[in-house]
Amino acid sequence: MFRAQRHRNYRLFFSGQIISLVGTWMQSVAQSWLVYRLTGSSLLLGLVGFAGQIPVFLLAPIGGVVADRYSRHRIVIATQSSAMVLAFILSALTLLGQIRVWEIMLVASLLGIVNAFDIPARQAFIVDMVHSDDLINAIALNSSMVNGARVLGPAIAGVTVAAVGEGWCFFANGASYIAVIVGLLLMVVAPREHSRDRASGLERIVEGFRWVAKTAPIRALLLLLGLVSLTGMPYAVLMPIFADKILHGGARGLGILMGASGIGALAGTLMLAAKREVHGLGRWIAFASFGFGASMILFASSRSYPLSIVLLVPVGFSMMLQMSSSNTLIQTMVPDELRGRVMAVYSMMFMGMAPFGALVAGTMANHIGAPTTVALGGLTCLAGSLVFGALWPNLRGEARQLIVAQGMLSGEPPAEMSSQAVPMGKR
Repeated sequence: MFRAQRHRNYRLFFSGQIISLVGTWMQSVAQSWLVYRLTGSSLLLGLVGFAGQIPVFLLAPIGGVVADRYSRHRIVIATQSSAMVLAFILSALTLLGQIRVWEIMLVASLLGIVNAFDIPARQAFIVDMVHSDDLINAIALNSSMVNGARVLGPAIAGVTVAAVGEGWCFFANGASYIAVIVGLLLMVVAPREHSRDRASGLERIVEGFRWVAKTAPIRALLLLLGLVSLTGMPYAVLMPIFADKILHGGARGLGILMGASGIGALAGTLMLAAKREVHGLGRWIAFASFGFGASMILFASSRSYPLSIVLLVPVGFSMMLQMSSSNTLIQTMVPDELRGRVMAVYSMMFMGMAPFGALVAGTMANHIGAPTTVALGGLTCLAGSLVFGALWPNLRGEARQLIVAQGMLSGEPPAEMSSQAVPMGKR
């Protein structure tokens, strides 16, 4: 389950990131609660979510070109350092009592710009740290540390906000970046060969989009991911309303609810980490999307705080299993010279669609209530999973051909995916 840890660079990356991500989740929960405390508005919760994530949708293609052209290692150092500075700025404004909603939106937008370059580079950088036979495990462990932090971060944030306020959560996040930056600086990374073609940045962006558009398995995975991010992921934006008005748990209750979702997500990524083969991941994605939609509908109908905590476990489990499995399949199919740009499109679907969903969900929740909004998102995810499940059997043959072409499988690709297990990294 932890075989990617045998690579020194990945161990350094993992140990630094696990500390930093606890701080990131603390800031995310504290920021949502701060906006809700200042305004009491579901619409403004959606607007802040929109401001923080729309830069990813707009700028990730540029970030992907940068990740394919320059050192991913140096890009990640720069983006993590920038995120640390922004966390300290938000902390200072809050602790000094000068914070306003427009300032939160501004800092969130600047962090979104940083993420537009960080996410494609960081996702593509995983391949530079491990061998191909450990790629599926490295991606799963990367997701597991996100979700391990997602268990601890919100719980710590809930207690911290209730005890000393949101500003100290932001300060803790800023300090946590020191660990990942030190880990990155200690790495020894071999230089990558870069393409010698002199295509312009725009031509490179178009090349990435064109490859995704014509590659049916990648296209199907990304469309489902975008649909789930647009209609399902905004449940997290509305969580302060569930915690306060519906379940009456307050800031501490918000941390526990988010932590419950994180426990489920951690279980999902550990399940993927234990898997040694890519065969069957398409079915996992279809079932996980269906489970995510069904769990959200059940959560939206609950008015019991303990029951809601229990229901958020399968919500987190199925959501992260779908996201991580999609990431794994895409990474095994994409050529390295296009990896940054394809992961930029992945970022647009994963995080870039979320701001539109947050804005729509915030507006809908103002008119029809948060529970109905979340339930409708769950129904849409159910429909998307059924369509994907019907289409995937016809795409498995092409998917296997792409995986073989990247040297992840041995043998000639058959017309259709065989029913036998397909080991990762076999030469």
